[in-house]
Amino acid sequence: MAPSGSRSIKRSCQTVLYWIPVIFITLIVAWSYYAYVVQLCIGKDNSTVVVYLLAYHVVFILFTWTYWQTIFTKPMNPLKEFHLSYSDKELLEREDRGESQQEILRRIAKDLPIYTRTMSGAIRFCDRCQLVKPDRCHHCSVCDKYDSAHGPMVNNCVGFSNYKFFMLFLAYSLLYCIFITATDLQYFIKFWTNGLPDTQAKFHIMFLFFAASMFSVSLASLFVYHCWLVCKNRSTLEAVRAPAFRHGADKNGFSLGLSKNFRQVFGDEMRYWPFPVYSRYILIPLFYQISSGLYFGADSDREEGRRKNLNSVVNYGGNEGTMFLSVRGG
Repeated sequence: MAPSGSRSIKRSCQTVLYWIPVIFITLIVAWSYYAYVVQLCIGKDNSTVVVYLLAYHVVFILFTWTYWQTIFTKPMNPLKEFHLSYSDKELLEREDRGESQQEILRRIAKDLPIYTRTMSGAIRFCDRCQLVKPDRCHHCSVCDKYDSAHGPMVNNCVGFSNYKFFMLFLAYSLLYCIFITATDLQYFIKFWTNGLPDTQAKFHIMFLFFAASMFSVSLASLFVYHCWLVCKNRSTLEAVRAPAFRHGADKNGFSLGLSKNFRQVFGDEMRYWPFPVYSRYILIPLFYQISSGLYFGADSDREEGRRKNLNSVVNYGGNEGTMFLSVRGG
């Protein structure tokens, strides 16, 4: 078989495997809906159950909406300005010495809105895609795109384009599990005290309580961790390895304070915060994010660098440029 055919089959198998966590979660949620609505609530003639059903469906809709948005929101791709031209590629290939190659990359990157470097101080460059890496971005080996990190349970890269959706997904999935656990508790107690009719519903009620309570614990830890990341303005990769700037590594290099860090992810319009949609100003934090790594003191050289990089961001302008450069990379 031709090598290209083998790669195609391998890629298809990997695609199927990557969707398994999403399918598993979808099946669990579908079963939980059946167990809660059909087995637990329907058929009980009291006002409390009606309130349960109304509240449940509000949380369920928000949960599924945010999950959908997290999965199917496409990651951003680097703009053409970050790609090497044909002549630059040839020039780079002809150079054998690393310092000469870095000199070429520094010339290319000097007008780009980037400030981070490798730990050795070199320009961050992707050999595979032949481009200068934008700040906080990495090449994902799973989906072959640039973003922060690949999330197995959403089968998508989680970056600035969908990080708000991911945070809301964690929040509403946690709320979903807590709500089920709290409202199912009384029936769970009746199960152990033989207060429930001997039907198949009692087993759905028991397993629903166990599943919801266990997922609540795991989701709570993950949600708290990502809340901490938002407060610190760090990606998961930056939490492990501090980003490097011209003056060295700085774990708080992108932090602008709690309020601005939060608004970088959720936007400036408070009425849109609970929903998986972009607010009017959700892309505006680009200017804060790119320039935030430049506020490290009163050094005139750094201030000049900050102004230069911020101006280059503004000069790109436009919706397309703003959308990509807002990517919350690692």
